[in-house]
Formats: sequence, structure tokens, C-alpha cells
Amino acid sequence: MTTKPKARKFRIRRSAPAAAMPATGVSMNAGGAAAEDMSAHTAAQAPRPATGSAANAYPRQVTGTGASRPSPAEVMRAAEQELGEAAPDPHGAPRTGQVSSASEVESESDIDAIRREGLTGRQLRMARRVAQKHNIAATSDFDAVLQLRKAGIDPFRHANMLELVVPKAGGTGGSGEGTVANLPQTVPQTRRETLPSTEVNPVDRRNREIADIQRDIMKRRRRRMILLLARLSFFVFLPTFIAGWYFYVAATPMYSTKSEFLILQADNSGGSGIGGLLAGTQFATNQDSIAVQSYLESKDAMLRLDRDEGFKAHFSQDWIDPIQRLPADATNEQAYKTYKKNVKIGYDPTEGVIRMEISAADPEVSAEFSRALISYAEERVNHLTEKKREDQMRDALTSFEKAQADRRQAQEDLVNLQQEGALLDPEGVIGSLRSQINNIEVQLQERQLELAALQDNARPNQARVDGVRGDIRRLEALLNELNTKMTDASRGENSLAQLTARIQMAQADLATRDMMLQSALQQVEQTRMEANRQVRYLTTSVAPVASQSPSYPRSFEDTILAFLIFSGIYLMVSLTASILREQVTS
Repeated sequence: MTTKPKARKFRIRRSAPAAAMPATGVSMNAGGAAAEDMSAHTAAQAPRPATGSAANAYPRQVTGTGASRPSPAEVMRAAEQELGEAAPDPHGAPRTGQVSSASEVESESDIDAIRREGLTGRQLRMARRVAQKHNIAATSDFDAVLQLRKAGIDPFRHANMLELVVPKAGGTGGSGEGTVANLPQTVPQTRRETLPSTEVNPVDRRNREIADIQRDIMKRRRRRMILLLARLSFFVFLPTFIAGWYFYVAATPMYSTKSEFLILQADNSGGSGIGGLLAGTQFATNQDSIAVQSYLESKDAMLRLDRDEGFKAHFSQDWIDPIQRLPADATNEQAYKTYKKNVKIGYDPTEGVIRMEISAADPEVSAEFSRALISYAEERVNHLTEKKREDQMRDALTSFEKAQADRRQAQEDLVNLQQEGALLDPEGVIGSLRSQINNIEVQLQERQLELAALQDNARPNQARVDGVRGDIRRLEALLNELNTKMTDASRGENSLAQLTARIQMAQADLATRDMMLQSALQQVEQTRMEANRQVRYLTTSVAPVASQSPSYPRSFEDTILAFLIFSGIYLMVSLTASILREQVTS
């Protein structure tokens, strides 16, 4: 809240009481409140004179109790003084009064110069506040400006940069008589009798100030709009125009070749579990498809394509525009950037389809590039499970060969044991010995019974007795021999029983090796079938065909995209600058 400044009041003293000339000087403060109140009060109580400029030019007489109407003679004198003519006193009495000093005259001339500068009411009020801050007693706003300048203080150093009303040099709100009527000011003592009335209708003054403010706002808005259009033209429209010119005129047309292929797995009719459920679907070859996509997008595929089809040489030709052309001595990294820009590969996991689009400056070259990459993908698919299948088959064959070797060794051991005992069937030999011993024992018992029967006679036949005794002796010798063989076969390390046990163990080992060999053979067959089921193969659903019209650049779409990109960049930069400016000024 700004308090009204206190200004000194000056009173003109006249020596002759007959001169009834009213004192017109009423000091005004910075806001013009005292002048406006007094003018309104006088306008409400005293009627306006019916004359023209002379009546309006004569100031009212202000006394302590109210206002009085001037006489016609006084009105005429005031009009003549305003026109620069010497109006004689009708009574012939000379004028007497105080005479202004040289310093007052100089101060008044300086104030007049300041008044002609066209300062606004806001600037004058600011000068009054600055004078009060520095304890400078000023009689008016112009005097405050004068005193501050004499003290070496800038009265407008705190002026706001967002001032709505800007002083106009030589305009309607500038210097001139209009400023005298609009701004609060003090009237010099020498001109109090000749100045016109400062009474202004508050409604007209407010409307005029509002109109000035509106014109200034419109001018500032117009200036800001022009600056905004200039910035948009430089940062958005000009780059968009350059990009559109490149896409429509300078860009080399590129021909694209599209193709699609699938990676399938062999039928897994013998599978079970989750593998059997996923067999035949895209999830069974999901990893393989992703691996093939990664390979086709890798630098290895680019280098192989360059070796086979001359990728770098094609994009290094002179008739390709400089932005898309590769340098003659381009590095692998530069060529790989061009490769990624012109080779687009996508994988659809829902359908299991790999889509590939190859762009080149020549449609036939683009088709050749596409066919070469599809062949690379097919080779990669063939090698994906090759190592796994080879490992499985190698392990199965190794187990089968080991089983065969063990069985052969068991057969050799059995044959050696059989050859060591010179018998093919030890059990048969032992059975034969036992049967022979039994027969000999039976024959021996019969001969003994026959000898006993012959000896029971009184006079036995000696020849028959001797013959029977000889048979008994021979049978006993043979029985002893057979018992000795049987005993030798049952005792010792090389006995027939031990040999029989070893042969039985060798036969059991041979049977076990036979079972292992059979199992290994079955495993080999099963592994071969599983390896065949793990085979992946690539099938081309959409074959590459050379296009007849260029696909790139898409001039309209690319130009609109460039405009949106430049607009977004400008918007982000402007918003960031506005936020930073607000943070700094706050």
C-alpha cells in the first residue's frame, strides 16, 4: 500500500486587495488525488461559464470555504494572456506580487523539460516512491524526478519489464498538451492566471487509458506473434522444407523385396509328455527362429553377403545420393549401419513366421540379396541341431561298439576254457564217468555173485572159477581207474569240476554280454530315430520377387514425420527454456 506523499503548499500574497484575482494554485500529489478531488468538488458546485476557450482557460478561484464565479473582466484578461496579448487592467491599477528567483525559474524550466519527456503516470508514481525512500521532499512527481536526477539516482531503475503502458515518443501518450491534461502536476506561479482548466472527465480519461493499454497489448501480441512465426520458420518450417526437398527431389529411389519363411520340425509321433504336446506348433521352433533372426541381423551375415554378392560395392556407387551412399573405403561398421537400415527382419511368435524385407537401389539386386540371405538361414537351420544329433549318435555307437567288444571277449574266454580242458562239455564227461563206474560196479557185483555160486559147489570147475576171478580182478582195476579219474576231476586247480565252474561262469558272462549288445543295438536305433525327429528344415512361404516400382522414400509420410519431429523438438526446447526462465526470475 502506497501512502500519499505530502507536498509543500505555496500561497501567493498580493499587496492590493482590489485585485480580486483568485489564487489558482493547488498543489497536486503524485497520484493526482488532490487535484481530482478539488476539480470534482468545484465542478459539482460551480456552473461552467458559457463562453468558449476563454472561460475554460481561466482557472477557478479556490478559497477556504468554496469556489466563486469569476467576473467577465477577469475572463477577458485570462483569454488575452493566453493568446499572448497584453490585456490592460480596466481599473488601471498596476499589479504587485512576489517575483520568482533565478533558481525557481531554472527549476521550472527543468520541470518543463521533464514534462515534455512524456513520462507515464506509473513512472511518475514510481519516482515519487523512490524519492520518499531516499527522504527527498518533492512538491510534485516531476519535481521528484528532478530531485532524484540531481542526487544521481535513477528514478526508473525498478521499472517492470512487463509494463503494459510503454511511453510513446511523439505519439498520443507522449509529450504535448495532452500530457498536461492527463498527468498530475503543479502549476508555476507565473502561469497560474493564464493556464486552462485541468478538469478532465474521469470516465473519458479511464477510457482513453484503457484504449492505450489495449493498443499496447495488441502491438505486443503482434510483435510476439511475429517473433513466434520467425522462430517456427527457422526451427520447424525451414528444416521440414529441406527434408521434403530431399525426399521428393534428391533421394535415390530404393526397391524393396519382401519374403517370408518358416522353420519347421520333423513329426514327433513317438514323443511323449510336454515335448509331444508342443510338437508341430510354433513353440517347438521358437528358439530356432529367434536364433536365425539374430544371425541374419548380425555382422557375420553382412560380411558373408558382401563376399558373395558385393553388398558394399552396390551401395558405394556414384549415382546413389550422398546420404545413402557408402564411402569407397567404408569400414565394416559403416557398412553394417547401412545393412541394418536396408535389411529389416521380423519374427511373429504367434504364427512362427519370419518376415524379411531387403531394400536396394536395383530391384534385381534386392531379389538376389533376399535369396542369398534365405540360403544362409537354411544352412544355419541345418546346423542348429547337427551337433546335438552327432553327439547323441556318437554316444550310442560308442556304447554299441563296447558291448560288441565285451561279448567277443566273453566268447573268447569260453572257447579258451573249453580248449584248456579238451572238452566241449565237462558235465557230459563227468556224467559219462559216473555211468561207467556204475556199470563196472554192477558187472563186478555179478562176477562176485557168480564166483560165490561156483565156490558153493563141492567140486567146482576150476577153470570157470579162475575165469570169474580174473573177470573180478579186471573189473576192480577198471573201477579203481575210473574212481581215480573222478577223484582227479574233483580235486586241484585244473580239476574237471573247477573247469566246469569256470566254463559256466564264462557262459553266464557271455549271456550278459549278449543282453548288453542287444540293448546297445536298440539304443542306437532309438537314437537314430530321435535324431531324425530333431531335424529342423526351412520352408519358404513367400518367395522373393523383384519389384517394379520403388518403395522408398515415402516422400509425403517422411515429410510429415520430419515436421512432427522438428515440432516436438522445438516444443520441448521452448518449454524447457520457459521453465528455466521462470525458475531464474522467481
